[in-house]
Amino acid sequence: MSKVLVTGGAGFIGSHLCDRLLAEGHRVICLDNFFTGSRKNIEHHLNDKNFELIEGDITEPYDNGPVDEIYNLACPASPIHYVKDPVETVRTNVLGMANMLEYARKHQAKILQASTSEVYGDPKVHPQKESYWGNVNPIGPRSVYDEAKRYAEAMTFAYRRTFKVDTRVVRIFNTYGPRMNINDGRVVPNFIDQALKGLPITIYGDGKQTRSFCYVDDEADGILKLLFSRESGPVNIGNPCEFDMIEFAKLVLELTGAKSKLVYTPLPEDDPKQRKPDITLARKVLRWEPKVSLREGLVRTIAWFKDNI
Repeated sequence: MSKVLVTGGAGFIGSHLCDRLLAEGHRVICLDNFFTGSRKNIEHHLNDKNFELIEGDITEPYDNGPVDEIYNLACPASPIHYVKDPVETVRTNVLGMANMLEYARKHQAKILQASTSEVYGDPKVHPQKESYWGNVNPIGPRSVYDEAKRYAEAMTFAYRRTFKVDTRVVRIFNTYGPRMNINDGRVVPNFIDQALKGLPITIYGDGKQTRSFCYVDDEADGILKLLFSRESGPVNIGNPCEFDMIEFAKLVLELTGAKSKLVYTPLPEDDPKQRKPDITLARKVLRWEPKVSLREGLVRTIAWFKDNI
């Protein structure tokens, strides 16, 4: 049994990671400031003797005693949240990551940094390999997330090289599933919410931009496999099946039975035109690839939204 700290553990991916870790017999500390996380996501664990919830912010110095592993997922992950509070987003990735790396260094813990496909920006290489350096606007509205995550990766590797901290970096691509925040502005909750309410489906730009959607159970599985591997990363964890937004909207309409019309609005500044992971490395070193198809995952996600809107 390991003692594990999950920062951002009340968030979407973080709460699913807590589920998996507890199911495998680990002791889990969930640290969250509830800026985007929700107590509802982890309330089913509150009476578990192996689970501890701490309301706190990683931008403040933290030391709750020795732990074996740290999963650092604390950070707003949707444009609507990181544009709303850009300074806090940068602080979380800069000060927060520094605090977590110092914590790992002090207690000789493994630490996994949850990075993002956003480090590739609006990519000029497709699909995106880990060796691609990206095409990021360093001063655009998304830079508070994109560049901050790039900085956090750099700091992670600096601690690995300088202090021999046992680090991992995962680059998470678009992930979806139960417990997504209905108001976070990303395409999956947007389309499902609009379809279930009979509202028009809002598509940015011409709808030809692409995304690759990974179901949250697959994502959590890849994250766990990375931490327990010898690979430091970065490693792409995502689903390489690519869909444009019009295709995706039509699938949501089919699965919800909605009759909503598609409406088009201007594409946000610096919004990526293509996004698809090359997961050759994950397949080779982790023996990982996604198992849940988009159709199957959406059926589960829509059912959850119907019960929780």
